[in-house]
Amino acid sequence: MSGTLLDSSIGARRSVLEPLESRLPTVTRRAVMPAGFRAAAATVGIKLSGRPDLALIVTGLGRDDDPPVPAAAIFTTNSLPAAPVRLSQDHLARTLRTGSGSFGWTRAIVATSGSANAATGHDGDADQAAIAGHLASALGVQVEQILALSTGIIGSRLPVDRITAGIDRLAPEVNDSDDALEAFAAAICTTDSRIKVATTSVPIEDADGTRAFRVSGVAKGVGMIHPRMATMLAAILTDAPAQPATLDAILRAAASTTWNQLSVDGDTSTNDTVFLLASGAAGGPAIQPGSPSGAALARAVEAVARDLARQQAADGEGATTLLTCQVSGAREDAEARALARSVVSSSLVKAAVHGRDPNWGRIAAAAGNAGIPIDPDRLRIAIAGTLVFDGSVSGAQAFDRETVRAAMDAPELLVRVDLGVGDGVGEAFGCDLTEAYVIENSEYTT
Repeated sequence: MSGTLLDSSIGARRSVLEPLESRLPTVTRRAVMPAGFRAAAATVGIKLSGRPDLALIVTGLGRDDDPPVPAAAIFTTNSLPAAPVRLSQDHLARTLRTGSGSFGWTRAIVATSGSANAATGHDGDADQAAIAGHLASALGVQVEQILALSTGIIGSRLPVDRITAGIDRLAPEVNDSDDALEAFAAAICTTDSRIKVATTSVPIEDADGTRAFRVSGVAKGVGMIHPRMATMLAAILTDAPAQPATLDAILRAAASTTWNQLSVDGDTSTNDTVFLLASGAAGGPAIQPGSPSGAALARAVEAVARDLARQQAADGEGATTLLTCQVSGAREDAEARALARSVVSSSLVKAAVHGRDPNWGRIAAAAGNAGIPIDPDRLRIAIAGTLVFDGSVSGAQAFDRETVRAAMDAPELLVRVDLGVGDGVGEAFGCDLTEAYVIENSEYTT
């Protein structure tokens, strides 16, 4: 038996492609500002490079009576969370009497890059609070309505005076242009080689007719990326109307299949944060969980998150290849996702991808390390569309190595694994491991 992995021999089991791709709306890699948000960015001297390093996202239209908007967040699971993470958790909790720190209400996000403000003790907390307080005063809002993002060198404190002076310049300049959102995306970058932006629009039918909701996202992070119930730095904005708890459920579902399936180097950052904000500027009643409009918004958020995660994997530090592993035939989706994550996280697999080596044994070993039962007589593995292992017919398959090597010499490599025992599907994203990654990280602070 030869050919691609997902051929007719798999029969009625779900294709790995249908539930993971075609069910989601099409995403465009452009910065498009949803209604109800404004942004701006500037250089204040945090980064040694002199590139933009301070950015704001402000909600509302600039009126004195602009209300706060619903927000949800997922934060790092690292046991040493940075000061901006702790501040944002505290502020979200304070905006809801029964808040858990994962959702609430907000008026603005302040983002800095070049210094992580992590492992900086009480001084770092005081610095972050001072910046939030200054922005709140500049905007005329409550301090607990300010959220924060920071990225950069761990152990480095923020230059508060330069940042507050920058806020004074930026606050009057926030605007609702697409360029402003793109500037925000650029300002949060550190070792990224390019900005990460994605957008989609979703038509929703309700009693008031058909409306279109915009969902746009920005993200950064190409190193120290191995999220667990978190992400790097990202902000997703929508003009849809929704309550904080609804956004929380949508964001957590999206992260479980996208950012939590992303691994560049196996390290989880102290600063990982993703925000989802909904301005409600598109109008209409609040979207209800489980409703058709709620499902449509959830798919749109997942589509944007998935595309941003893929962009981050493709831009992994030193990377030359985006590695995608799609798994089918698992007992359940969670097991398929875990196995896919194990494959893209394997240093041996990543090194083989960089060397254009179709070494299916490394993929099989990484799959076996996922802690999921595997029947070797049903296991099938394909690399770049070529079946290289089929446990049902003697295991290793004859294939043209040079043809597969040539197929691996592309910007993206797809590895497919079928377990042959159920309908569970999942995918994960990673990249190859290169000499450039080692060099870049050995010289990061020098």
